Amino acid sequence: MRGKDMAMIFQEPMSALNPLMTVGAQVTEVMEAHRAFTPDARKQRALDLFNFVGLPDPKVLYDTHPFRLSGGQRQRVMIAMALALEPPLLIADEPTTALDVTTQAQILALIAKIQKEKGMGVMFVTHDFGVVAEIAHRVAVMEKGILVEQGSVDQVLNNPRHPYTQRLIAAVPHLRKIERVVAKEGEVVLEVANLQKTYVTGRTLFTKPRIIKAVDNVSFTVRRGETLGIVGESGSGKSTIGKCLLKLIKIDGGEIRFQGTDIAGYSEAQLRPLRRHVQMIFQDPFASLNPRHTVGRSICDGPIANGDSPRDAEHRTRELLELVGLDVSAFDRYPNQFSGGQRQRIGIARALALNPSLIVADESVSALDVSVQAQVLELLQSLQKRLQIGIIFITHDLRVASQICHSIAVMHQGKIVEFGKPTDIFNNPQSDYTKRLVDAIPGKQWEPQESVV
Repeated sequence: MRGKDMAMIFQEPMSALNPLMTVGAQVTEVMEAHRAFTPDARKQRALDLFNFVGLPDPKVLYDTHPFRLSGGQRQRVMIAMALALEPPLLIADEPTTALDVTTQAQILALIAKIQKEKGMGVMFVTHDFGVVAEIAHRVAVMEKGILVEQGSVDQVLNNPRHPYTQRLIAAVPHLRKIERVVAKEGEVVLEVANLQKTYVTGRTLFTKPRIIKAVDNVSFTVRRGETLGIVGESGSGKSTIGKCLLKLIKIDGGEIRFQGTDIAGYSEAQLRPLRRHVQMIFQDPFASLNPRHTVGRSICDGPIANGDSPRDAEHRTRELLELVGLDVSAFDRYPNQFSGGQRQRIGIARALALNPSLIVADESVSALDVSVQAQVLELLQSLQKRLQIGIIFITHDLRVASQICHSIAVMHQGKIVEFGKPTDIFNNPQSDYTKRLVDAIPGKQWEPQESVV
């Protein structure tokens, strides 16, 4: 029945696709397993499917390996594979969670198109209520393995009956109507001027190299107590900026003035004393924590490496665990013993361990469900208010950016195409690209009632 009567699209296509096989071979493998079609017909069927799901140049892509494709393209390959034998039931497990809003909108439109043309039933598993509003006919709400509420989209989203559903919808980030207030006279923590980073790819004996401007003359300022959001599609240069600021990659030009000092040309030895003042919260806390180290050791290592005594570092770590809402018993436990939200709190505690002036948060809540996401965002805001930390918040979720940021920079092809307050960006976008981003927000026509934070 698998593949023929029911098929599944997984959350992380890179994990679900075989990295050693071309994507064409992986789609035809489904047909071969069910002895469907002749070998030539299987290849043609795969090419037709690639064309149907909107993949560019199917004949070239047929012999391409997954790692050469973008996230959206890999997800489309997974959809093509699931449709290979036109099953009556398609199960989509968080297929758009890690995608930017425009790619997400394309995938949702594609699934709706497939459903309409093939008469297919779709079970769409998601924690994104905007996606639910966009694509679903009926909604079932689960809590701890129990179905607590089900009904039409209108009934569940606009008139939830169960307390758990009400809490979930209350936690959905909304497009903020009121500006967050930040003291503009606060100290400038970071000033970036004309930052540039260029990659050269495709250099061979027979082909000309391709020059990609990942960051193209980008400038901005971050003050104490201020959150600057950097938003844009995958490949727009958001994460590259974060890596440049922490000097994890070499920059090609521009200035990075940290507390008045240009560190752009600093060597690793010169940077080492400054690293404690700029910390990063990574997108995947499980991947960024050492599974063989206890949580306590992971947090203590930074302060000890910077000269703190083990006793002082341990005392500070236990305080931080309580500060981020974890029990002190977490000190002696391992990362695999925590939920995704708890691991992200551990990542925040580790970033705070060195009393930084600036935190770079790279997609730090994109994989969390709305209730945990709301807790982490509230935690970041309360810690920022208490400690007056500057935050650069990199995200593809425009609702989250609207919720937490004081100002937003919209990036496209390495350039900042629009800069301003969240209310201006989302209610009156000036750039055509920003307008497309805002229009692509899933379920934009449905907005949860705004709560006072």
